[in-house]
Amino acid sequence: MYLAVLATALTGLAVSNAAPPINGYIVPGTTGKLGDAAIVEGNPVGVTYTAVLPDRPTTDIRGTIAGTSNANGTGVNFNINLSGLPDPSLGPFMYHIHDQPVPANGNCTATLAHQDPYLRGEMPPCDPTQPQTCQTGDLAGKHGNITTSPFQASYLDLYLSTVQGPASFFGNRSIVIHTSNATRLTCANFTLTSGNSTSSNGTSNGNGTVTGSNPVPSAFMNGAAAAIVSAGAIVAGLAAFLL
Repeated sequence: MYLAVLATALTGLAVSNAAPPINGYIVPGTTGKLGDAAIVEGNPVGVTYTAVLPDRPTTDIRGTIAGTSNANGTGVNFNINLSGLPDPSLGPFMYHIHDQPVPANGNCTATLAHQDPYLRGEMPPCDPTQPQTCQTGDLAGKHGNITTSPFQASYLDLYLSTVQGPASFFGNRSIVIHTSNATRLTCANFTLTSGNSTSSNGTSNGNGTVTGSNPVPSAFMNGAAAAIVSAGAIVAGLAAFLL
């Protein structure tokens, strides 16, 4: 019986430490170390930040990602218009707001990790039915991957800000488009294209707004998530023994 318990626990560890597919193994309720993302209110009307994908010899992807303050100040309306995606076998394609801007040399790797002020990490993948538990910058996770070319999408994201200052602000960051294996295909910085984003009377509902963004390396967060799942596997094995 003891050997059966040990085998159960080790099997759970092996499954949890296996490299999951980029779209697989959603664990409902997974949230950040600082809690769920807060709903952002008070975004100033008329403020738009737009990222225009540049001409690059390495890709034909072109288009814009624009985020405009919702008319009632709560959240941001995004409009996505893309074309030139590569062979569908490389998809579905993902896109995220990354923590750092693209440097002058255009290196997409320098944008670092996703915008993630609540320290959730990338794994397990975002549960789109619980967007408050996802990374704030995980637009594809919350609203869907890029599945066609050309691609268009419009949606409201409640957890991003057009006001400079809070960590939910995306206007000083970048957008990155990936293949299904997370290879970075192209990237661009958001720039202010309409309105004034320096002031607001707004607040944030939920667990509060983090005032600084300190990206945590994905390897650390992935390891933490794996450890949590591994612990769950051990507990499951012990429970089987007790029963």
